[in-house]
Amino acid sequence: MHTGVRTVWWSAGLSVLLAAVILGSATVGPVAIDAVTVAKATLNAVAVPIGVSIAVESASAFGASVPVPVPDVSYYYPFSLSVPATAETIVRRVRLPRIALAAVVGFSLSSAGAVMQGFFRNPMADPSIIGVSSGAAVGAVATIAFPLAIPFGLQTAAFAGALAAAFGVYAIASEGGRTPVATLLLAGVAVQTLLGAAVSYMLLQAGQSLREAVYWLMGQLSGSSWAEVEVTLPLSLLAFAVLYAYARDLNVLLLGEVDAHTLGIEVERTKRILLAVSSVITAAAVAVAGVIGFVGLIVPHVMRLLVGPDHRILLPTSALAGAAFLVAADTFARAGPAEVPVGIVTAALGAPFFLYLLRSREVHAL
Repeated sequence: MHTGVRTVWWSAGLSVLLAAVILGSATVGPVAIDAVTVAKATLNAVAVPIGVSIAVESASAFGASVPVPVPDVSYYYPFSLSVPATAETIVRRVRLPRIALAAVVGFSLSSAGAVMQGFFRNPMADPSIIGVSSGAAVGAVATIAFPLAIPFGLQTAAFAGALAAAFGVYAIASEGGRTPVATLLLAGVAVQTLLGAAVSYMLLQAGQSLREAVYWLMGQLSGSSWAEVEVTLPLSLLAFAVLYAYARDLNVLLLGEVDAHTLGIEVERTKRILLAVSSVITAAAVAVAGVIGFVGLIVPHVMRLLVGPDHRILLPTSALAGAAFLVAADTFARAGPAEVPVGIVTAALGAPFFLYLLRSREVHAL
């Protein structure tokens, strides 16, 4: 079957699975709401952006209030189905923002994971391998432990820390306009270790903020808002579009850099773009959800077993499967009598499953 047709069919099937997981997740919570009511409330929440204006809001910096221009998007809601007010409020304002953010974060981490594994030609690669997660952790924990010294919000500090770490690793590994993959990998490991030490030191100095910092490091989606979805979703979709545009080049890079250059690929330019965009999409996810492991490692592996190594189909299917996986994992994390950070659930489910794959399937080769 032609690759384009396979991509459409697999993507359509995974989209249906994602929609089913979202609807099922929205029925789970302290207040029981049936699936039909959830479906109606979800349709009522469907919004079409129709305009953008600029509003001025205040932000705190070094103890002072600073006016900051922010985009204000206007929406049109095409559905207005009859739903009890309490149920609609719970679904639209409490559950759906969290579910939507989980889907966006899973989409982003899995996309970046598929690209990183192809980029490094290493099945153990994931979005954190170039220090993105560690850099975000430094920014976030510094904001929590030393709130007066770090004048920006937690998400902004985590995003800036993630990008600084990624581009720092790239600068260290680059020499003479070339960036050897092996050097990049080793530089990433070294920077991760250094940043891990910085995080450990700040945790020792966190005092009463220690619990909040540790909770963030475990990955969490509680308290998610539509505002976070509005910022993260467009960035993730734009970054994914760029990554998908380079899917064919990524296939050729699997042959080796020399062969890729012979086949007309601008190797160094392609590597820079893939690395930069993967860093951005990972940073956007980690900044709003904390460090959530195994999603970017396992989901691309599973989809590679199902659809093969062609990134033109692997990339979109990994993204959709990652979204469904993280929504399901977060639902499990909040379904018990006491909520646990979703990072614990992804690790607890992901590690045994990954070990099973290692023992039973050929996952050691791309």
